[in-house]
Amino acid sequence: MHLVVLLLGLASAASAASFYGVVLEEWESFKLAYNKEYDHVEDAFRLKVFAENKQKIARHNQLYNKGERTYDLKMNRFGDMLHNEFVHTMNGYRGNSMNRTYGASRFVAPDSDVKLPETVDWRTKGAVTPVKDQGHCGSCWAFSATGSLEGQHFRKTGQLVSLSEQNLVDCSGHYGNEGCNGGLTDSAFQYIKDNGGIDTEEAYPYTAEVSRCRPFILFDCLKSKQAKGPG
Repeated sequence: MHLVVLLLGLASAASAASFYGVVLEEWESFKLAYNKEYDHVEDAFRLKVFAENKQKIARHNQLYNKGERTYDLKMNRFGDMLHNEFVHTMNGYRGNSMNRTYGASRFVAPDSDVKLPETVDWRTKGAVTPVKDQGHCGSCWAFSATGSLEGQHFRKTGQLVSLSEQNLVDCSGHYGNEGCNGGLTDSAFQYIKDNGGIDTEEAYPYTAEVSRCRPFILFDCLKSKQAKGPG
């Protein structure tokens, strides 16, 4: 009996050592892929966070494979961050920072004879640009604004054009936005309206930091070339 327990204990220890070796190897690859460098103490802490996030992803994907979740998860460059660190670093939406009232209706019910689909995947219709990366900059508000406009511009013209978040980060400060420290999508829209448009991503690329506001360089999207398309 004692021998069986000892053998099971050794097998368990060997399995744990093997698992740790795999995680450690993946951790080194993760740091290399995302250019992460830590001192000895910080490295040990980030490795622990990375391992815990890997387990969360694995547990979630098990449920996804059983049909109990509608999406799967993958590791990305935020895999060594705690949830509260991610929120503090990446979420810059300031929904409560401005008290605004609007006279427009929030919802207009369709006519009774209108048949609407249960869901619409605008990606399959070509109205959504590829996934963007805001980097270590609390500029989610700017990406929300450009994403909304990109889709509506596509519906109007039939052309999908990636718009410049950096234009908003650099230039809409007078509207209450604070670049990488947060902002409001509505304020971004107001800036774009008053400015007469927004630059394209190609003309005004994203740098994930606040820079000097630059004038229009190549403006071929919302200000000119309004090609006719599906409305």
